[in-house]
This record gives sequence, C-alpha cells and structure tokens, in this order.
Amino acid sequence: MKTIGIIGGGQLGRMLAMAAARLNFRTVILEPQPDCPAAQAANAQIVSAYDDSRGLDELARTADLITYEFENVPVAAAERLAASRPVFPPPKALEVAQDRLVEKRFINGCGIATAGFHAVDSQADLEAALADFDGSGVLKTRRLGYDGKGQRVFRSGKDDPSGAFAALGGVPLILESFVAFEREISIIAARSPDGATACFDPAENVHRNGILHTSTVPASVPASTAEAARKAAAAILEALGYVGVIGVEFFVLADGSVVANEIAPRVHNSGHWTEAACVVSQFEQHIRAIAGLPLGDASRHSDCVMQNLIGDEIAELPALLGEPNVLVHLYGKAEARAGRKMGHFTRLS
Repeated sequence: MKTIGIIGGGQLGRMLAMAAARLNFRTVILEPQPDCPAAQAANAQIVSAYDDSRGLDELARTADLITYEFENVPVAAAERLAASRPVFPPPKALEVAQDRLVEKRFINGCGIATAGFHAVDSQADLEAALADFDGSGVLKTRRLGYDGKGQRVFRSGKDDPSGAFAALGGVPLILESFVAFEREISIIAARSPDGATACFDPAENVHRNGILHTSTVPASVPASTAEAARKAAAAILEALGYVGVIGVEFFVLADGSVVANEIAPRVHNSGHWTEAACVVSQFEQHIRAIAGLPLGDASRHSDCVMQNLIGDEIAELPALLGEPNVLVHLYGKAEARAGRKMGHFTRLS
C-alpha cells in the first residue's frame, strides 16, 4: 500500500486524505498545528514547519509521492522533496502561483487575456500606475494574501492613494485594472503524467467580503464561453507540465469572452460541488492524477449549488441536515470565527 504525503493540514488536505483512503492509499500530513483537520482523516501527521529540513526529510522517507493543499508551500521545500520523491503538482507551478506579477505574465505568455496590470515597488510606481488606469484599480500584495486579504481598492476620484504603498507593508505589489465583467466562473481541470486532461463543468461563483459564498453549476454562460475556459485551462496545464488538479478563475465579459483572474495549483473551493454532483470528485481526480491512475469521468449527474459555511453559519447545520438532496461536509474545526470556513453544503437539483 503506497503512502501519499500531503503538505498542509487544512480542509483541502482533509478531503484529499479521505479520497486517498477510498483508493487504498495511506496518507501522512506535514503540518505544524497538531490535530489539524487533515490529520483527523489521515494515517499519520508529522508536526513540523513547512520549511523544516528534518520534517521534510521525514516526509520523504515516509511517503512514496508528495502533494500539497495550498499554494504557499515554500518552493525550496518542494524542490528538496522532489530530489528524492515525485512531487505533484511540480514546483514550477508554485513558483508561478506564488507571485501575482509572475502569474499574470505567465498567463499572458500562454496566449490568455488578463486584466491590465503594473508592478508597484514604490509609492511613485503606484501613483503612475493609477494614472495609467484613470485612478482606478485593485492594489494587491504580489505574494501571500487570500480571501480578500492584502488588497486595497481604488476608485477614480474617491480614494486617496497617499501612503498606500507603506500601508500594505512596503512589499512588492501589483495594481490590476478593473474588468467590466458580467460574472465570475472557474474551471477545475486535471492532467495526468501521460498528458491526458479532464475538465469539470465551469461553476459560476459569487463572493462576499472577498470569500467565496456560492458556486452554481451550470454557470449562466453560453457553450462557447465554457469551451474557451476549458481551452485556457488546458493550455495552462500543458505549459506547466502539470500533474494533478488545478483551479482557474475567470471573468466573463459582456461578449462572452473570458479573462483569466488567477490560478490555484491545487484542489479548489469552487470545485467542492463535484463531490455531490459527479461520480468522481475533484479530490479523487487529484489522487488519481498524481498516482498515475486513469482520470475519472468529469461529467456531472446533477445541477447544484455549493455554499460555504462561514463562521457562525455553522449554526445552520440542523436545518441543513433536515433537507433532502443536500450533502453537508464539515471540516473538523473546533472554533467558529468570523471569516473562517467551517464547512460547506451542496444542494442538488
């Protein structure tokens, strides 16, 4: 029985461990927090920082192959592991996804449109970039930041940029232009070691306070838009020599064309619906891909809406459990906090 190492102990690692067990793989989690959500569903946990050489070497000794559940795994750690064990997705995917400027340039290099952008390394850079975008845009840290963190929005004539560079830490930033989009969609796609690919249907996503609220399938887009998103995702997978599942987020414009927003080299929140509406979920698909097994059929058998349970929304659990055609998945987190993802549910229709 082979063992899969998973770096990261959150809910995505937990769901990967559950999918691995169904396919007769053991799992070991590398995570500094003891009794993390992923470890509750895995065979073992190495309590270690993500960049600790002893913990990484123990993971390499224990696991036959290694993956990760979040994109901020230190690239040096992934490369150290890759010297002795297969690491999927490849470390190159981490390099691209960890820096928003590198990511935008990479996506453009694949022939895929993005929002306009400027590197911002000083207050003067910010003011020049804003002038180029008519005083509007979204300022983001190039590294780290998720669920709306590490960002500031500027609207022409309404927001004063004075001191904004320092306020975001004086770190390398990127200013992205606004995109006049009609809706947001995402594609969950997979690629196996032999180059085979499979894409789930696009989900239409709604965010609240920078956090994903719902993913609805089917998305309200024409077939041509869905196909354009699939082709863009496939091009990204090919350019990265990718193995595993990836999430690619898009803006859909009024004419039905798509503009790529960002990539996530891992299983993705907007793909949680697949565990209820598909025979093979995104989590099983990822395990199949990294283990060299045939990819599963990515078609859906039901329409659905997936909704995150954030913070105190976990109190809705008894009512949800009383509904028909609702799959509930909780993440094993003991404390509900504002903005914290406690679980999700998928309502089939």
